[in-house]
Amino acid sequence: MTDNLIEEKLAKFHRGIVMVITGDGKGKTTAALGQALRALGHGKKVFMIQFMKGKKYGEVLAAEKCLPGFTIRQSGLDSFVMRDNPAPIDIELAQEGFKLAGQVVSSGEYNLVILDEINVALDFKLLPLAEVVEMIQNKPAMVDLILTGRYAPREIIDIADTVSDIQEIRHHYTRGIIKERAGMEY
Repeated sequence: MTDNLIEEKLAKFHRGIVMVITGDGKGKTTAALGQALRALGHGKKVFMIQFMKGKKYGEVLAAEKCLPGFTIRQSGLDSFVMRDNPAPIDIELAQEGFKLAGQVVSSGEYNLVILDEINVALDFKLLPLAEVVEMIQNKPAMVDLILTGRYAPREIIDIADTVSDIQEIRHHYTRGIIKERAGMEY
């Protein structure tokens, strides 16, 4: 077997995966965090950008305290975004987060990059879909990329290697049992 053929086979085996976790059920961010823990366990470096989030979620606190190979940056406010009329600050923060995402992905410094809630940011028109698709298509070959959030656009689903659609069967929040709780919703 030639060296080139061996390199081709290794490159294919080690090619970065594009994963989409979408749907209306609870657990999209949690699933991405599980992937992050797996990567960290194997000595990989992980970077997560949380779009449309500004509250100190439990994963942010845990990464700061316990996970030195895991960087999380938030790019949003601790408030809801108006879907049909987003505030200029919401658009600005999402675009700053996407600019950071582009830098992080292209740097090749991180093995796994998670773009948390980017699908929602796209659906709310905070980011241009064409630019996100271009970033995915031009990412370094070895970088794994996870995009989470409801409303994943067809264009992104079509280029992803793995797509999971998390469906809600029942949720304690919508049933009025518990509104929100630290460690469960945030």
